[in-house]
Amino acid sequence: MTFEIENRISASSGDYNIGLIRDDFPALSLECNGYPLAFLDSGASAQKPSKVLERMDHAYRNEYANVHRGAYTLSQQATDNYEHARKTVADFMNAKTADEIIFTRNVTSAINLVAHSYGRNFLKAGDEVIISHMEHHANIVPWQLLMEAIGIELKIAPIDDAGNFLLEDFEKLLSPKTKLVAITHVSNVLGTIVPIKTIVQLARKVGAKVLIDGCQGIVHEGVDVQSLDADFYAFTGHKLYGPSGIGVLWGKIDILNSMPPYEGGGDMIETVTFEKSTFRDAPARFEAGTPPIIEAVGLASAIDYVTDVGMDNIAIHENNILKYATSCLSAIEGLRIIGNAEKKIGIISFELDGIHPHDISTIIDSKGVAVRAGHHCAQPLMDRFGVPATTRASFGMYTNEGDIDQLAEALNYAKGIFG
Repeated sequence: MTFEIENRISASSGDYNIGLIRDDFPALSLECNGYPLAFLDSGASAQKPSKVLERMDHAYRNEYANVHRGAYTLSQQATDNYEHARKTVADFMNAKTADEIIFTRNVTSAINLVAHSYGRNFLKAGDEVIISHMEHHANIVPWQLLMEAIGIELKIAPIDDAGNFLLEDFEKLLSPKTKLVAITHVSNVLGTIVPIKTIVQLARKVGAKVLIDGCQGIVHEGVDVQSLDADFYAFTGHKLYGPSGIGVLWGKIDILNSMPPYEGGGDMIETVTFEKSTFRDAPARFEAGTPPIIEAVGLASAIDYVTDVGMDNIAIHENNILKYATSCLSAIEGLRIIGNAEKKIGIISFELDGIHPHDISTIIDSKGVAVRAGHHCAQPLMDRFGVPATTRASFGMYTNEGDIDQLAEALNYAKGIFG
């Protein structure tokens, strides 16, 4: 741990120096419409610390070449950086080997890879895939496409009115026909933390494989894939304070090597003739073409940053912000928080009497507050709660009480406009 990072975290008390952490993120010094920016949309895409931006800039200026393909020094250095990033991700997730880490475009690409390469080859008509009411469209649509293509059946695990995942109801859905459970780690709308380890254990009883959409989960809770014992875990870099354009699919190595390639092209082949091609083992077989070279370097830098600060420290801070925000927003007359699960992370979705979420977002933007409004790529979940859309405030490691105060003041301003 560097001296700089030690200043952010007191080794003796675990105190969180939010001021120094905020200083690491250039975007947080911006003004928006004459007000300090209160950035409360980290659930969609987080801001980036200077160290990530500087590392990527340095790599582009001094270390850029294509990887795996050159015998010259610059290419070898770029390859070393790229593969070091893979090992950084593997260590962060506690994967058995870096070969279990597949770099993708984003988590949507990762889930589609599993649906296409695993689903089309190992599932058949009548097999059941279980998802939940809380899934992002990225973990719904690929399975619907598979249902139309080969005739699998899709089952939906329910939640209660507070947004809690109903384990007993989930267990009742399991049967010998259940071949895959594809479930979110944390709801991107409700913030609900799903009991994924128990889900894996229950799925194992019927021999089902398990894929976890970890987009929101790994950012706030981290993950130990060996302890979890799922079969696939996917996340995206841009929510983890890294760059966009890169995602990760972790999979058990024996399963990955049993799956045919999802895309064909350069670098994933062993041999090519006009009659037949043969393919390399994972991870190469799933990384056709020029990969996200500098994005991988940026993701590794982001992981180093949050690891130095400490995932537990970040979780404690965000939980404190969640409690403060819940208290502040609950005091606003006419505001209804949607999703009050017993275990949740720093996401609050809400509606405000008489004001459409898009109007709320536009009005409070005039006061420097950035939030998300809409269905959040979770239309079935909106239907579950009987709303067309919500306003969502989502918090990051840099969110402070001042951001929440600014949000509350802006919401009261919006109420005044609509009388």
